[in-house]
Order: sequence, then structure tokens, then C-alpha cells
Amino acid sequence: MTAIHPQPRPHSRIRWRTPITMVILLGILVGGGWWGWNSLVNSSAEPTCTEQKLANNRLVPKQVVLNVYNGGARAGSAGRVADALKQRGFNIDKIANEPKGDKVDVVALRGAAANAPEMLLVAGQLNQKAVMIADGRTDHTVDLVIGSGFGSVKLKGIPSVTVAPGSTVCLPVIHTPKPIPSGQNPN
Repeated sequence: MTAIHPQPRPHSRIRWRTPITMVILLGILVGGGWWGWNSLVNSSAEPTCTEQKLANNRLVPKQVVLNVYNGGARAGSAGRVADALKQRGFNIDKIANEPKGDKVDVVALRGAAANAPEMLLVAGQLNQKAVMIADGRTDHTVDLVIGSGFGSVKLKGIPSVTVAPGSTVCLPVIHTPKPIPSGQNPN
């Protein structure tokens, strides 16, 4: 059977919309990749710690940055412990519930190495023996995680920890808040 009406011929016109869209998307992808690589290579991030020789080869509380986390203790316990350690000179960075959601029976310390001087100094403030967890962090801060069996800090903790003579210790960068000039909005 033959068609009564002749079939229309296909359009010989080229459709440009799809190739143009693909070129634009490819340009955005390449531009984003270039920007990301430049941001990674030319990062202006501040160092997380600085290598220093300690005076008298002693690490003191004012040189340690401490995060206090509640890992199963009663509400407000982390704040009370942080206040007691702040009075001894420790720089308290964060007071919160344990960020990973881990529960601790008594007390745990997390830091760069189990025998790091900053870990030993914080452990010397506690009445109970802490579980020492080395996580290899590069900023040398210490996380104190208190659990339901935690009692309190010692009435008088150790004032400092001795380090090997002539050795350097990576001390965390301590950011002190700067006052806002008069008449300026902090936001």
C-alpha cells in the first residue's frame, strides 16, 4: 500500500541548543576545578600549632587548649569541669556533648599521642585514671570526655609537665578575642 500523501522530509536544520549547553556546562566544570585547585594550592590557612622550645623545659596549663565533652555524665558536668580547669589556667575551647555520640564509663583523653606532654598535664588534673586515646591530631589540642562514673578534678593538680631538655613542643595557636572598636557592629 502506498501513502496517499508524500511524507515530509526531515529537517536539514542543525539543532544548536544541546551542543551550546554542553560547552557552557563544561566551561563551568573546568572553571570550578581550576578555582578549587588554586584554593587548595594557595591556601592561606593559619598553622594549627607552632614548634617552640619551652622555658625551663616545662609545659604549663596556659599553653594547652582543651575541649571538654560530656560523654554520658549528668547535664552541666562538662561546664563545671571546664570552669575548674579554666581557673587553673587551661585555655578552654569547646564545652559540649561528645560530638561523635560516644559514651564513656569514667573519663577519656584524646590527643596527638598518649604520651604527649599536653595529655599528661591534663591527666594530672584528674582524680580517676583516664583512658588515653591517641588520634594523631595535628593541632595538639586535648579532648577531655567525661562519663557517668567521673567524680571530679583533683583539688590541686600538677602545675606543669617536664619535657626533654632542648626539645621542641608543638603548641596550639591560641586565638584571643579582639575588642570591637567603638561604634562598629560586630556582625
